[in-house]
Amino acid sequence: MADERFFVTGALGCLGAWTVHNLIRENVDVTVYDLGNSTHRLELLMEPDEIARVHFVKDDITDSEAVARAVSESGANRIIHLAALQVPFCKANPPLGAAVNVVGTVNVFEAAKQVGISSVVYASSMAVYGGADLYGPEVQDGDPLHPLNLYGVYKGANEGTARIYWQDDGIASLALRPYTVYGPARDQGMTSTPTQAMLAAAKDEAYHISFGGTCGYQYADDVARTFIELARIPFEGAEVFNIRGSVAHMSEIVDAIVAAEPNAAGRITYEDTPLPFAEAQDERPLQALLQEVPYTPLKEGVARTVAHFKRALVTGRIQ
Repeated sequence: MADERFFVTGALGCLGAWTVHNLIRENVDVTVYDLGNSTHRLELLMEPDEIARVHFVKDDITDSEAVARAVSESGANRIIHLAALQVPFCKANPPLGAAVNVVGTVNVFEAAKQVGISSVVYASSMAVYGGADLYGPEVQDGDPLHPLNLYGVYKGANEGTARIYWQDDGIASLALRPYTVYGPARDQGMTSTPTQAMLAAAKDEAYHISFGGTCGYQYADDVARTFIELARIPFEGAEVFNIRGSVAHMSEIVDAIVAAEPNAAGRITYEDTPLPFAEAQDERPLQALLQEVPYTPLKEGVARTVAHFKRALVTGRIQ
């Protein structure tokens, strides 16, 4: 749409980079807000002339005045909030994790209220749920939250924040709860090791994945495109949706890697210990909203990832 102007926080992260990549490819005006210095994930996905079309604001998500000022000056009419610290960083520094993940989210909603933007799309997480023993085979959107780590606690708090901003101020919101995101640019976080194994295969190296079992996998590009679709939907309320992707055992991940790079046979291994969450998410409410949720089959997504890494190694975009 010609009048669209997006404000994306956390754009130097994996999902942020994919979101910016897709918006720029659509010739949409994009302002990104991030405290980081490295654009390596954007450079992995985008051409230099594409990155040059992005408006960069380097500032702190925990600074409420800075966030509001940046949103106002951007002229944005759509917000996708993806800024967050991942599980290991929240565990290592809980006060900083809370400041970035919780206070940062409050600041984004407050900026929307001050500037007059009627809705926010943001990232929650599968980590808001408890152990697999609390649920059936598939977690439902409305199942009780019982997070097992501070990251999940912070994400659950954000869902509450969104609900209150709708209740008190009429700021609508839509959020996704991704599980194991994979694909180019997924290079940090507790569940990044399957993607690291894909990179290792592209580099003709061995790799040991840090967990096993069965869980949900979402191709990063699919999640980013879903965020963008949600940002374009006229909506009232504060809703949070599971996103299913592919449900697979780690042996299937390894098989897909070997199919993409046969030299990886016998060199990609994994721990037997599964993640502590339910194996799958029910995404029927999300399907009802969007009609068709962006989805790349697992084998295709893994093949694309390995091929992307091989090209990036040749061009020097990754070492």
